[in-house]
Amino acid sequence: MPERLVTPETPAQATPPEEKHFGRWILFAIIVVVVAGAAYFFHERGAAQAKSPKAGGRGAFGGAVPATTAPARQGDMGVYVQALGTVTPVYTVSIFSRVQGEIMAVHYREGQLVKKGDSLVDIDPRPYQAILTQAEGQLQRDKALLEEATIDLKRYQSALARNAIAQQTVADQEQVVHQDEGVVKNDEGLVEAAKVNLIYCHITSPIDGRVGLRLIDPGNLVQATSSSPLVVVTQLAPITVIFSVAEDYLPQIMAGSRKGQKMTVDALDRAQSTVISHGTLSSLDNQIDVTTGTVKLRAEFQNKQAELFPNQFVNAKMLLNTLQGVTLIPTQAIQQGGQGAFVYVVGSDGTVKSRQIKAGPADANDTQVDGVNPGEVVVTSGFDKLQDGSKVSTGKQGAGNQQGQNPQANPGSKPQSSPQSGGSGKPAQ
Repeated sequence: MPERLVTPETPAQATPPEEKHFGRWILFAIIVVVVAGAAYFFHERGAAQAKSPKAGGRGAFGGAVPATTAPARQGDMGVYVQALGTVTPVYTVSIFSRVQGEIMAVHYREGQLVKKGDSLVDIDPRPYQAILTQAEGQLQRDKALLEEATIDLKRYQSALARNAIAQQTVADQEQVVHQDEGVVKNDEGLVEAAKVNLIYCHITSPIDGRVGLRLIDPGNLVQATSSSPLVVVTQLAPITVIFSVAEDYLPQIMAGSRKGQKMTVDALDRAQSTVISHGTLSSLDNQIDVTTGTVKLRAEFQNKQAELFPNQFVNAKMLLNTLQGVTLIPTQAIQQGGQGAFVYVVGSDGTVKSRQIKAGPADANDTQVDGVNPGEVVVTSGFDKLQDGSKVSTGKQGAGNQQGQNPQANPGSKPQSSPQSGGSGKPAQ
């Protein structure tokens, strides 16, 4: 028999390459779908466990949310208004020369504290002493003439009584006496003027204060009509701060003034963190600035330690009112949401629940709120993973700022209205 030949498979019997690649893509798609489904299942399961109150607020890792808390408390809260102010001396005296002459001596040092009546500058007095001597001599001469005319008048009047002289002679002599009296008065005025000019040669301080930089040196000639001062003296104690507040606060300020209350004002540094000095409101302007809608106020400070310096910029913080027995919570506990301010209140079981509040005045640490009762515990930090029903592991912050019970105890605090109140700047009622 002839040997059977073995031939390769025909094209109809072989698997095409396109079908092999298509099968691989189907297998890969099935694997991707299975993996994505498993990931979604475990993600949803973890989220459900985190939201479930029964699960104790546990997340995917099964732990409570760490947070710090503080109790709400009852206390007093000061309502303040704060504005930028300028330190303004009560008196600033620029001393000019009233006479012409050579500077003989300068008795003050730059920046020296002087008292009223202390010597400052001496001008050469010799020309004015000579003028005074001349005026006194002229006065003495004219007084002698007046006395002579008066003696003649008395003699003429005696002769007239005996009909030994004419009436006209007596009348003429009376006028001579009046003329000499006028001359004497004029001489007396010249003497006084010469004495005043002589006094002007010795310049003294008219007030207590601090002198500025030296503006004149001995040997220079000064003029009575010069526009350059010889020295400037500024009173430092007491001193005032002028600041402007919105006209909305005017009714509260006027109400306090009518009651005779001394409204306290604190001067703070630029950072509003340090109280420089304490003072009281002394006066306010008599009209409102229509361009800004503000009114100027002046506060007086004793400034015994020279804490305030003329023309210094400070932050003036004035106490308008004190809220008695209100609920206070730490300012950092207040959060902002779509419906306004809210806080997280910690329940007895350790879970939190958000609660809408109404925030009032605030200082650096505490804020007055409505909607929270004294004694309730609020969360002050660790808000990132909190939601209603979450369980927290707490680290107590404390009872808040104990100084908040006294509005005077924290004078270095921030402005009067809390950021939760919308920053309207309206005075608290």
